[in-house]
Amino acid sequence: METDDRLRQELHAAFRNRALLYWHLFDTLRRELGEPRATELMSRAIYARGTEIGRAFARHAPGDLAGLRDAFLAFVPDGGRMFAPEVVRCDAGGLDIRLTRCPLQEAWREAGVPEPDIAQLCHIAGRIDNGTFEAAGFAFSADTWEPGREGCCFLHVRPGPAAR
Repeated sequence: METDDRLRQELHAAFRNRALLYWHLFDTLRRELGEPRATELMSRAIYARGTEIGRAFARHAPGDLAGLRDAFLAFVPDGGRMFAPEVVRCDAGGLDIRLTRCPLQEAWREAGVPEPDIAQLCHIAGRIDNGTFEAAGFAFSADTWEPGREGCCFLHVRPGPAAR
């Protein structure tokens, strides 16, 4: 097996492991503390990790959306294949990126996680993007996956407060 193929398989396996860890943490916390508290705790922790990632993108704040686009796309694992981002908009007013694949969502499906739980896990896992873009100095919102919708998250980045 080629080294690149082996590394790609290991990378995808690491993301499957991350997805299943999220699932087991959520399910355990939900049984112990209830779903609202489980959601809050996991969301806060994942958001905190996103703020650490966001520091790498801060040089583009508050309004260099093209620079942010290029830096973010270069950051997507496996040369972009893993999340298959599609830039829908990139101008002075906003950057919109649709993620057409998600290794986390794929792993949850393979594990038989029910769709309502997958939707909740997508919302929780998506908090990493809130932390990333907000810590970088941009305004951010996302449409996370819901049952019946194709693809995955749809990211909406806007210029940060100082650029408005």
